[in-house]
Amino acid sequence: MKKIFLFAFLIFLGKTFAQTEGYVKNSDSSLTYYKTFGKGEPLLIINGGPGMNSNGFEDMAKTLSENQQTIIYDQRGTGKSKLKKLNAKTISMQLMVDDMEALRKHLKIKKWSILGHSFGGMLASYYATVYPNNISKLILSSSGGVDLTLLKGANLIEAGLNQSQKDSLSYWNDKIEKGDTSYEARIGRGRAMAPAYVYDQKYAPIIAERLTQGNSTINGLLWGDMQKMNFDCKAKLKNFKNPVLIIQGKEDIISNEIGEIARQTFPNSKLILLQHSKHYGWLDAREKYFSEINSFLKS
Repeated sequence: MKKIFLFAFLIFLGKTFAQTEGYVKNSDSSLTYYKTFGKGEPLLIINGGPGMNSNGFEDMAKTLSENQQTIIYDQRGTGKSKLKKLNAKTISMQLMVDDMEALRKHLKIKKWSILGHSFGGMLASYYATVYPNNISKLILSSSGGVDLTLLKGANLIEAGLNQSQKDSLSYWNDKIEKGDTSYEARIGRGRAMAPAYVYDQKYAPIIAERLTQGNSTINGLLWGDMQKMNFDCKAKLKNFKNPVLIIQGKEDIISNEIGEIARQTFPNSKLILLQHSKHYGWLDAREKYFSEINSFLKS
């Protein structure tokens, strides 16, 4: 009897978080790793960075998969995605959105909704300028913006730290800049920075660990590419008529001004500022964050 119950329970779990994973071959023979959850209308989730993998976004994907199919993937050169060389010819915003398009075609999806978090919001916005007809709805979660306003303001990470944390960050940054890429140095830096990212400090250790996973080479190449192209999606996005949800923490390291610029850019958009929340809405304001997103996707 116990074996029958266990078997039935495992089948139930399988249906709850039905998932597939695999690789997509891109035009330059690089490989993109992806994972899907659930069934229904497809929602692509783009993690932040740049230069970070999709680890840490499975919880979001599983939660949202209760109402639709969700898809996460490791961006070019990160995680399980395979890329032989990292340079300006293999890492660019155009190649990143082309990888997304190759994934859409591989999964035989006609149109999908997209949720982009942090840098992922910038990438989603750029995708919307290149492949606008392939998007049903767009969600910008604590997005870095539709242009480079983010680089013009004050250092919002340091603004969210006390003096002791700033001193610690300076110490670990100095060691890393001098060539110390050990885990000790990376987690030290992560622990110093993490308090700026979450309103509820019980989540700081999770963010500190996440901050150790970035690839600084990819990060530098993509910011360099965006500056070279003068990244500014506003003109083209004014013609994007599909629904857009912009959601971020009221105390986010991404200023509310950046969210407001996006709201003014998209003709069919709304901006939601989450109370007592910083950069990770699904941690600081979990119920409100997922409620707003599910309501938006159903509407």
